[in-house]
Amino acid sequence: MHLTRWLLLGSVILGIVVLCDAGPLHAQCRVQWYFGIPCRWVYEGLVSQIKKWRTISGCTGGGQRCLYKLQSASSHFIAAKHTTPMKSHVDDITFHLVSFGFFTHCSVSGLSVSESWYAIKDHGVNYCNLYNLMDGSGLTQARGYQEITSDFMCTQRSSANCTLY
Repeated sequence: MHLTRWLLLGSVILGIVVLCDAGPLHAQCRVQWYFGIPCRWVYEGLVSQIKKWRTISGCTGGGQRCLYKLQSASSHFIAAKHTTPMKSHVDDITFHLVSFGFFTHCSVSGLSVSESWYAIKDHGVNYCNLYNLMDGSGLTQARGYQEITSDFMCTQRSSANCTLY
């Protein structure tokens, strides 16, 4: 009887470990970026891009470089929302900016999370919500640009096609 309980408990623990190792259990994405430029420039680029892509006009050809809405912004924190044009799913986006290296460098933590409680898979949409803003603002070409993320941190990142999403 005790052996059966231990085997059952071991199976449950193994199942939890496998699920956790597969990545987030809710459609979301976390990305860490590093830049060799001041956070003020990163902040200005992101806020400007969010405002630029607030209308539907950037969605031609099935893309999703549109329908961003700035919620709040300060020198160290940006909050926005993104609505997918086809299905009108809403994702919450935040950026935390931290200066380092005598304010000449910037570390940015980005997070995009689906508001839909039932969303598990997103084909990399939450990753693209973040990446498209970085790319559209030109920050992917900035001095010292480095991105750190993975499928574990971003739902289905490896299958993301940010030219469509």
